[in-house]
Amino acid sequence: MNYSKVFIETFGCTFNQADSQIMAGNLIENDFEIVDSIEKADVVIVNTCYVKKPTENKVTNRIQKLQINHPELKVIVSGCMVEIDPKKLNKIAPDTSWIGPHKLNKTTNVVKATLNNEIARECGFSEDTKVGVTKLRFDDLIHIIQICEGCLGACSYCCTRFARGTLNSYPISEIKKEAKKALLDGCVEIQLTAQDTVAYGKDTGEKLSSLIYEVANLANDSEITNDFRIRVGMMHPNNIGSDLENLIESFKLPNVYKFLHIPVQSGSDKVLKDMKRGHTVEDYKNIVNRFKEEIPNLTIATDIIVAYPTESEEDFEKTVELLEEIKPSLIHISKYKHREGATSSSLAEVPYSVLKRRSKYLTDIKSEITEEENKELIGSTQRVLVIEKGSKGGFIAKTDSYIPVVVDDVEIGTFVDVKITEVTGTYLKGIVVK
Repeated sequence: MNYSKVFIETFGCTFNQADSQIMAGNLIENDFEIVDSIEKADVVIVNTCYVKKPTENKVTNRIQKLQINHPELKVIVSGCMVEIDPKKLNKIAPDTSWIGPHKLNKTTNVVKATLNNEIARECGFSEDTKVGVTKLRFDDLIHIIQICEGCLGACSYCCTRFARGTLNSYPISEIKKEAKKALLDGCVEIQLTAQDTVAYGKDTGEKLSSLIYEVANLANDSEITNDFRIRVGMMHPNNIGSDLENLIESFKLPNVYKFLHIPVQSGSDKVLKDMKRGHTVEDYKNIVNRFKEEIPNLTIATDIIVAYPTESEEDFEKTVELLEEIKPSLIHISKYKHREGATSSSLAEVPYSVLKRRSKYLTDIKSEITEEENKELIGSTQRVLVIEKGSKGGFIAKTDSYIPVVVDDVEIGTFVDVKITEVTGTYLKGIVVK
């Protein structure tokens, strides 16, 4: 039997997707074939995420079902679960090989050993770069670049930091080189990703604002003929510091999406302190307000953890008040659950009925805010980048503010002008302006 076909199934964030692309690149370099379904594969790599309890349940169930339903397959587990919860992984899949998130360059070795019926486990930390290595891009038009790995935080609820480790930033020169190669390959969107993009360079003396300028400046390179956009990933408000004004200026550049993902997690200073976030509500509001003053069409995305163990009704009301004041266009709501190794796991969880009620209340607010924001765009003409086919027909495009627009009769990878005709709580609809 030919065991050269590998399927990689990815859970979690953009950073994890990039890890999968590196594993795929490593395998292709060594004559393995990457296939697009389990049915075609001899080996499956499950690239796990462990950031939330529901995701943990998903990956756990997936690993178990693969072993039961596909006994002929060799199953390998990679990603954050390997470092965060090896005890549970060993329990549910004692005969599987593992690839830790810092050992992607060992992917081929692990696959080969597994095919020889050996259990190979590559775990632990390293400072190997993830920039400039061979990758198999899963989307021909979008290129993800991991600008650094790890973080500077000690958030009490987080287990991801146990998998990703301390901050390790990659040089601007290498990131720019990878971005240029992607653009020459025909990509139209560069995604700069990290656990915390604004921590970038705090270990090397470089800055995120400088990196954005350098990548954006590729538009002036005589070899680059295609227009493109840059999406900057999540920023921890505690690490923006003295780079705030430079960051705002970098976001004003025409080929940078006006999209700021800046999690607050709670509107209560008491809860933020308990979470060990390192910032206050006032700090957060000052950052957001400065950005919005300078970039009125900015899309703000934030994250909220509902029912942290020390969150009282009064604390929750403060979160509601903050959201109603700053009106973020996107709100990612997470229901608090204990995570393996996180210090908050020693605290008693808020009763489920309270968690459910608070979560539903915020979900309703979220829909109202987004629809209200989107309604202001009806009748406007927006320059959009078409990035993919819609799952329910048409095509998905993104405005310069990174708001999704459903539009017909367009070509993927092109920029078009659309008139916004309809809005929902999550996206816009538009028609092409001829």
